[in-house]
Amino acid sequence: MAQAEKKRAPRTATEAVERPSGTSDRRPLYFAALLVLADAALVALIIAFVPYTKIDWDAYMSQVDAFLEGERDYTKIEGDTGPLVYPAGFLYVYSAIKFLTGGQVFPAQILFGVLYIVNLSLVLLLYVKTEVLPWWALGLLCLSKRVHSIFVLRLFNDCFAMTLLHAAMVLIIYHKWYLGLIVFSGAVSVKMNVLLFAPSLLLLMVKAMSIKGVFFALFGAAVVQVLLGMPFLLSHPVEYISRAFNFGRVFIHFWSVNFKFVPEKLFVSKELAIALLILHLTTLVVFAHYKWLKHEGGLFGFLHSRFKHAKSTLKLFSSQPRPSILSKEHIVTVMFVGNFIGIVCARSLHYQFYSWYFYSLPFLLWKTHFPTPLRIILFLSVELCWNIYPSTAYSSLLLLFLHISILLGIWFSPTEYPYNDKRT
Repeated sequence: MAQAEKKRAPRTATEAVERPSGTSDRRPLYFAALLVLADAALVALIIAFVPYTKIDWDAYMSQVDAFLEGERDYTKIEGDTGPLVYPAGFLYVYSAIKFLTGGQVFPAQILFGVLYIVNLSLVLLLYVKTEVLPWWALGLLCLSKRVHSIFVLRLFNDCFAMTLLHAAMVLIIYHKWYLGLIVFSGAVSVKMNVLLFAPSLLLLMVKAMSIKGVFFALFGAAVVQVLLGMPFLLSHPVEYISRAFNFGRVFIHFWSVNFKFVPEKLFVSKELAIALLILHLTTLVVFAHYKWLKHEGGLFGFLHSRFKHAKSTLKLFSSQPRPSILSKEHIVTVMFVGNFIGIVCARSLHYQFYSWYFYSLPFLLWKTHFPTPLRIILFLSVELCWNIYPSTAYSSLLLLFLHISILLGIWFSPTEYPYNDKRT
């Protein structure tokens, strides 16, 4: 008993109740394995008995056909839902899918079912290694009707982007930073929403690596983008960059799940976009200063300590971080919260965008000090909002309220110690 308590004391009184001392450390692992098997069976049943929903698949295949036929001008690669707006990695992924499935929906659903299970396994690994949730709460990761639909009934590219992102996070919690950045860049090449994680990732890199290491990791990520985009950059660079990395896209008001209560004229305005961007950046800075870098003296204290001796480029590149290793919990917390801040400040969230942060919701809720019944109510309420179609002013107001409540809960919760070494 004493040995079990010594290995890991409960962080909170709530956890002490939910995880009795003496509980086997392997219980979350066994339950996670059971969840994977059970969800695999559920996915198979969904594919077999629930009708496929046609949304973007035909457009994806049309865009792939144009690419395979030799078209390299992004302005001329289109589908029935509009022009191609994703980076080149998307075309390679869906070209491979077309090769494996012949462009047929049913075998593609089986492929996406496998992808769903791979993604779930990666996420469960993150949760088991961080030990933030009680073992039974891992089951929440398998309860989303909307996410199952996104993967196996709609076949969106968000599924590949987020699976690669979660794979990158697994590599990063094991401190495989260079390989993690390459996989992260691959995720960005499938869909740019992954860039919502970028500010958090950069901060973690500066904390964990030398400046030289950060530079080479970022350089490797940039090389991935250049290599993937090379066929288009060599022939039509302006068209490729302007379409694949268009940060000024305005989404259709009807499909917005989070800001449906905003009048359409205001929704599409530049003023709202700029205001939300300022709010996004400000919130990131505030969290970085008061939460993520609290133990390093805040954002400005941390930057001063890292760069105060960098009086030349050589000294800058040779400067080293403190000789400590970031904890897995801190890495996942900063990544998930940083992305969630972007979600809260996003002008428009379409239904498939739920996959951008669903898998972080249980983690975020258990980082708050909310009582467990309230955590579950918030989780189910978010799921409810995403299953109301079409969204309404009331459902989007509720979703915004839930998002802000979760973010405030995280803000007022204690900050985890970021390093594996003991406090001094």
